[in-house]
Amino acid sequence: MSQISQTQTDILDVVIVGGGLVGGLTALLLAQGGVQATVLDAAPILDEQKVLAVTNPRVLALSQATIHLLKTVNVWDHIARQMPYTGMQVWNKNGYGEINFGQASENFPPAEQRLGSMVEPSLLNLAIQQRMLEQLQDYRTQVQVIRVEQAVGCWIIRLADGTELKTKLVIGADGANSFVREQAFIDLDILDYQQAGLTCAIRTAQPHQHIARQIFLPTGPLAFLPMASLKAEDNQNWISIVWTLPDDYADEYAALNDEEFTQLLTRESHHMLGEVLEATPRAKFPLKARAAQRYIKEGLALIGDAAHVIHPLAGQGVNIGCLDAAILCDVLLHDKKRGVWAHEQTLKRYEHQRKGQNDAMMHGMSAIGFLESSELFPLVWARNFGLKQVEKQTFLKDQFMAQANGLSVLKNTQYAV
Repeated sequence: MSQISQTQTDILDVVIVGGGLVGGLTALLLAQGGVQATVLDAAPILDEQKVLAVTNPRVLALSQATIHLLKTVNVWDHIARQMPYTGMQVWNKNGYGEINFGQASENFPPAEQRLGSMVEPSLLNLAIQQRMLEQLQDYRTQVQVIRVEQAVGCWIIRLADGTELKTKLVIGADGANSFVREQAFIDLDILDYQQAGLTCAIRTAQPHQHIARQIFLPTGPLAFLPMASLKAEDNQNWISIVWTLPDDYADEYAALNDEEFTQLLTRESHHMLGEVLEATPRAKFPLKARAAQRYIKEGLALIGDAAHVIHPLAGQGVNIGCLDAAILCDVLLHDKKRGVWAHEQTLKRYEHQRKGQNDAMMHGMSAIGFLESSELFPLVWARNFGLKQVEKQTFLKDQFMAQANGLSVLKNTQYAV
């Protein structure tokens, strides 16, 4: 860990609070553009051997845009394990509607066939951190921020060890319970779904064939996401599940023993990959949509979960956070070439490009979640009719895929593919 001393008169160009995927990606994109950020990370230096030795039962579904950005900062090729997916299948348990994207693949697919990849968060964090240690001059770990306040022409950040930093721009990348957002007095809209996500890893009798599957049940959507295994011979049979459930169901299912749970999962998934043979310990997390009422203030910007948290229905939360990072870095570096840094109009362009799109995604996922869990006959008919129509229309399917891969958002930036 390297640190730069700062006198009381020094004002840094940018301080990023949060060193996870979105904060780390932002710092690396800025470094690539000639701007060295100070990164304040609450996490410690990760032990590579320990991280690699354990599989994380929850995976992130990374879009083509996110993968492209990780390749841009030389992180992607250093991720130890990932499982590409080449197809997606979505259908209703109590209806006839179904949508299929892409195709199955029995072998490890070439890059041109991939729709995206499933990656364990721990492996992604390790690769990002290792790259930051190599590329950043001032990356600080195990840091506790105790105060963030606005002063004349700068922000002052106070740390638990007594250090005081002054910066022209503070970027809040510190997650859903953002301290930066709180200290900046930016209000938050919260939608409590009264649901929980139940997640674990399972081994199935039939191979996943690199297809991500999602079945809509009366209780909520159940996603089967292909994941990499520590044992190469099991790579086609391990799945990460995310099961969206009402709170009382989530409590009940989490309390089942392994045999009861695997039997329930086999039955509720309609045996889509045969019998569920084993399951790892389950984890449960509450589902709430959160939207910051503003993404910016003078000299401050929020990105990732600090700005928005959406329903996990489409697995897009991490991807829209990475798009935040790309758009913010693009507008900052574009104006820096003209001799302007972190101007109010620059930050407003970032907010304009991202907030409306992210809010639409959040409300869209909430609406789909309601539509797909409703048993009212008109809504059941509408969702089945809608899925059938989309399945028939190549144009509509292409539009869905274009939205999901995220590449169109990067089209007019320096990170365009």
